[in-house]
Amino acid sequence: MGKGIDFTVFKGSAAGGIVQATSHRDEPTGNQVLVKVTHSGICGTDEHFKHADMALGHEGVGTVEQLGEDVKGLAVGDVVGWGYVHKTCGTCIQCLAGHDNYCTAHVMYGTGNLDQGSFGSHAIWDASWLFKIPAGIAPEDAAPLMCGGATVFTVIDTYNIRPTDRVGVVGVGGLGHLAVQFLSKMGASVAVFSNTDSKRAEALQLGATEFYATKGTTALDIAAPLDHLIVTTSFLPDWSLFLNVMKPMGKIYPLTISGADIVIPTMPLVTRGIRVQGSAVSSRSSQIKMLDFAAAHKIRPIIERFPMTKKGVEEGMAKLREGRVRYRAVLVV
Repeated sequence: MGKGIDFTVFKGSAAGGIVQATSHRDEPTGNQVLVKVTHSGICGTDEHFKHADMALGHEGVGTVEQLGEDVKGLAVGDVVGWGYVHKTCGTCIQCLAGHDNYCTAHVMYGTGNLDQGSFGSHAIWDASWLFKIPAGIAPEDAAPLMCGGATVFTVIDTYNIRPTDRVGVVGVGGLGHLAVQFLSKMGASVAVFSNTDSKRAEALQLGATEFYATKGTTALDIAAPLDHLIVTTSFLPDWSLFLNVMKPMGKIYPLTISGADIVIPTMPLVTRGIRVQGSAVSSRSSQIKMLDFAAAHKIRPIIERFPMTKKGVEEGMAKLREGRVRYRAVLVV
């Protein structure tokens, strides 16, 4: 090995197959940190890049191996994680307001650092977007929190969902089962909507107070109207079904990345002042609060483990693609 670091990565390809490759980086300098990857979540967004010639994975957890000379607050041996955002400018209005997930000059998964990801043996990241994992959270549980957990928690944190609110969660999957836990632990009443009754017992065990099966339903008869509705399914729901159970001035958060346009009936939206609010990944402040909250309340993803190998990546992504993972796939070194 010459000067610097050679490490393994698992990449996408034009044909969509997984390719094992070697990347090379100089040793970390400045604010850079060399992380030895131990775990990675497999996220639905990774599927979007499986045809790209880039290293996959953005729900990474590992141990610090080397530090650049300017890094503060981290030490060799620390367990750290990272998510979708790699670096932000720190000087734009969004960054200064604490909304750095909307930085106008961000470096993110799929747009930068294409030679490294969380599917691999090592990676070098800017310390500004690395997060210490609290001692109370196992690394394998922390990995899905870095994107999946952060995505739902940032809605709660940014848009001020209160313990006195009634919140609907559409879908009990990778995002939904975490949303139910966060909301119930903060004291909100959680109504879960799922296609069939198959996940009723699990949703109630996770903290839901109500459960409604929606397949074939033309109208929802629920206990009381909702202040908020978080949509976590891989497909967009029948909006007319849900607009009727929203309180006036209620808020809907579509977290689905399906490629389909959102088409919503205008009349109930306008006459009842309902807001449809987009939300992308997480700010650093929300990410830190999410990890602390998860540690304090023992919130854990339900995971399936796969080896951090070419075959393991292929099997985990295939199972996710087929909708058979309950509820987050995690690659383990």
